[in-house]
Amino acid sequence: MNHLTRRDLLRAAPLAAAPFLFGAARAEEPPPFPGMIVRMRTPENLEFPFSELKSINTPNEQFFVRSHFAVPKIDAKTWKLSVEGAVERPLEFTLEDLKKLPPVTMPITLECAGNGRVFLVPQARGLQWGLGAVGTAEWTGIPLSTLLEKAGVRADAVEVILVGADSGAITSDPASPGVIPFDRSIPLAKAKKPEVMLAYQMNGEELSPSHGYPLRAVVGGWFGMAAVKWLRKIIVTEKPYAGFWQTYDYAYFERRDGGLPQLTPVTRMLPKAAIARPTFGEVVPAGKPYTIHGAAWAGESALAKVEISSDGGKSWLPAKLTGAEKPFCWRTWEFPWQVPAGKGPIKLVARATDAAGATQPDQRDTDRRSYMINHLVPVEVLVR
Repeated sequence: MNHLTRRDLLRAAPLAAAPFLFGAARAEEPPPFPGMIVRMRTPENLEFPFSELKSINTPNEQFFVRSHFAVPKIDAKTWKLSVEGAVERPLEFTLEDLKKLPPVTMPITLECAGNGRVFLVPQARGLQWGLGAVGTAEWTGIPLSTLLEKAGVRADAVEVILVGADSGAITSDPASPGVIPFDRSIPLAKAKKPEVMLAYQMNGEELSPSHGYPLRAVVGGWFGMAAVKWLRKIIVTEKPYAGFWQTYDYAYFERRDGGLPQLTPVTRMLPKAAIARPTFGEVVPAGKPYTIHGAAWAGESALAKVEISSDGGKSWLPAKLTGAEKPFCWRTWEFPWQVPAGKGPIKLVARATDAAGATQPDQRDTDRRSYMINHLVPVEVLVR
């Protein structure tokens, strides 16, 4: 899968000269990874360079960062997580309390609800993510259900609100009612499932401040807005929560009740395949074999297949799924492409289908506003 471009060679040139400049010991050091793509400096929003996809797990230093406000300063020694609301026994936990509970470790893929927004026409409001606001990590923590059981959820409870320690005021239209925290609710039925975790480790390491230290939510199969970082409070409610982040933001139009559009919170991830290499505009040698590769995911459903088209979507051939199938986790795939002998641009397209038969659509559904972006996006390469 290694296809060196001129940029790769230029990047490697200084490394090749390093032993002469700094001594032989430098030659054994691994080269630095390609830098993250900065979508916003403050607050920090960083995108994984998707062309560097090499394995199932995304390295922590390459995992995308989505922040709505500045990273809060948290002292783990004094930090506490409260469980309150419609419960029999309101509780508080320190980080040490949580770490004494039986831990679980699961690989789970997180995708920002706006991943791929740069491909929307006309341009939509929000961060202009490309392909890389998605990643997979092995998360270690405790099931949310463990704390709910300890607190004793009341029979009339319906939802669980996850509240982060980050906060601020939204001044754009629609503006927030002053300073608000980032929060998000999930139905109680989902909150009790084993794929909903409160994680304190990521790929075997303590969470970094950017990724939600000391504790964050991970909601398997749902878009990343539900994976609230810097958790400080869990509120169980007797009625659905209509907070800012699931009405004004992270909501789309769903047509029910005679086709009338009504706002619905974004929840489940959709089937989606993305090409890592070749990249947009990459020059590929005419008449040579080239292994197209990438990743695909399907949220709460299993991934059934990935198909590749080298004629802009007119015909399709199956790609090979690689790696073991794991729930709520993407799979890598590859396709042996025999590049045609002729020269010129070619449009490559990948599409995913889940176990329920749902396939990526050809065209964008505008009712989704600027979220849940999984329509087919060709990757144009130049054969030469």
